[in-house]
Amino acid sequence: MPRNTRRPQTSSGLTQRDPRWAVVLARDPAPDHSFVYAVKTTGVYCRPGSASRLPRAENVVFYDSPQAAEAAGYRPSKRTLADRGAIAAQHAAIVAAACRWIEASEESLPLGTLAKEARLSPWHFHRVFKAVTGLTPRGYADACRANRVREQLGRARSVTTLIYDAGFHSNGRFYAAADRLLGMTPTAFRAGGAKNDIRFAVGECSLGSILVAQSDRGVCAIFLGDDPDALARNLQDRFPRAHLIGGDAAFEQLVARVVGFIETPSLGLDLPLDVRGTAFQERVWRALRQIPAGTTASYAQIAARIGAPRAVRAVAQACGANPLAVVIPCHRVVRSDGSLSGYRWGVERKRQLLQREAPAPTASRRRQLA
Repeated sequence: MPRNTRRPQTSSGLTQRDPRWAVVLARDPAPDHSFVYAVKTTGVYCRPGSASRLPRAENVVFYDSPQAAEAAGYRPSKRTLADRGAIAAQHAAIVAAACRWIEASEESLPLGTLAKEARLSPWHFHRVFKAVTGLTPRGYADACRANRVREQLGRARSVTTLIYDAGFHSNGRFYAAADRLLGMTPTAFRAGGAKNDIRFAVGECSLGSILVAQSDRGVCAIFLGDDPDALARNLQDRFPRAHLIGGDAAFEQLVARVVGFIETPSLGLDLPLDVRGTAFQERVWRALRQIPAGTTASYAQIAARIGAPRAVRAVAQACGANPLAVVIPCHRVVRSDGSLSGYRWGVERKRQLLQREAPAPTASRRRQLA
């Protein structure tokens, strides 16, 4: 039997045959490349377009993402760390431009059209858009249409006129989406929520009085304050023609869950929500829910995350319009210098909530404090 004289494949040979190696050699800076390369001898990873000194092929390992490289024990190179900020700013600008285009368009823009304008592949554009806004491009377009519907329902002479003005092309498509966009039928929305049942109850917690309200779609209001009657009036102002119903014993359990979360944030709280706001407000509120407990973000950081870095004041206004205290954690947003700013439910409540969410000091820290 003849001996097998074929030499085994070396890591260098495998790397050189990989099409990704050619991209690295070309230092191609295109943002569409969905991989990084790690260097075994230095323990760092780089992006394909990095200007760092090229490593030997046998020392290179490819990973599909920075997260995968870090999970394997590699750390980002200094250039990669610097590039991250530039890439984040670039992505924010791309998404901000796409948002403006979507908002101004009367037609539903295909993903391919948006991606082409951004000079990205459809897959990469979709991923970047969702990472920045928390919404898919289609979800953002739906939110914009919902905003148009809300604004025009009170002014339109007929629902038919509204359907076409909001970018729908048929009555059927509009009515199929109406409940998802408005939380109720168009007729009920024009009537100020008439015939919609909203259950509510007022309780007490260590932060004062608390009102919790729930529609058929989910929790639609959590108010904090000093005067229970004022909280009930605020709810009536928000849903002027809805049918407000005092909660029964089962509903009281929901209120108790919310109060328990306020007293002990580590318990967590996962509730179905009925969030109703403008497209911009919903983008801000979605970003707020991504701030981990025990941490804070500045208004400027939130503005950057949603692709509107200049809209710091508008972000603050959206935080002030938040109808779901604690669940949408606007209390985790602070000034750029870390100081506390205004809070719809009172700055002192904001301070207490942040103190409760702060991580417990370590043993060494406790000894220093002692």
